[in-house]
Amino acid sequence: MADTITVKLTSDEIEMLVDALEADQEGYVEAAKEARGNNRRDEVATFTEAATRIDTLKTRLQALIDD
Repeated sequence: MADTITVKLTSDEIEMLVDALEADQEGYVEAAKEARGNNRRDEVATFTEAATRIDTLKTRLQALIDD
């Protein structure tokens, strides 16, 4: 597991990160769809995993500003 790092951010900064992650995630979802259409299973798995990991991080960050 990676080391834990503590960073102090404002809620606005966290919202900016969430927005950026959403845009990045959309790119991976689209790439996975394209790879699926081209029958590239390895790429589908890679892009899907990236989108899933981004979603997990987004959820954790969003929970910080929803509290």
